[in-house]
Amino acid sequence: MYFTVYLSGEIHTDWREEIKRGAEARGLKIEFTSAVTDHDASDAAGDHLGAESNAFWRDHKSAKVNAIRTKTLIEQSDLVVVRFGDKYKQWNAAFDAGYCAALGKPYVTLHAEDIIHPLKEVDAAAMAWATTTEQVVDILSYVLRD
Repeated sequence: MYFTVYLSGEIHTDWREEIKRGAEARGLKIEFTSAVTDHDASDAAGDHLGAESNAFWRDHKSAKVNAIRTKTLIEQSDLVVVRFGDKYKQWNAAFDAGYCAALGKPYVTLHAEDIIHPLKEVDAAAMAWATTTEQVVDILSYVLRD
């Protein structure tokens, strides 16, 4: 079996690479996709559409350009992993999880125990909640087993 897995969420740690390495070590047939994880590039995604004096409109343009990629890749995925880190609030990740829920797209959340309460609705719609990247790789390994 071959899967496409979209990796959503925080961009300040190497959790994506940990999952990719773990999947590769187990020989899993997975194509991983993701949003643009270069923060400055993501913030500037709409800058080519014209300068804005108001930060709201700059963010608005960039969010829409980023959404072209995000929506397309989520829709094309078989599974989404949504990572919530502890350094920043990942509102975009919560939005991605909601989009998955609306599409009926299976997703797994990945976060620490100390944010269970604020993510209770997000976790309630998830197929699983993991606290480590190794647990995510275990889930992928099980789902893709022959």
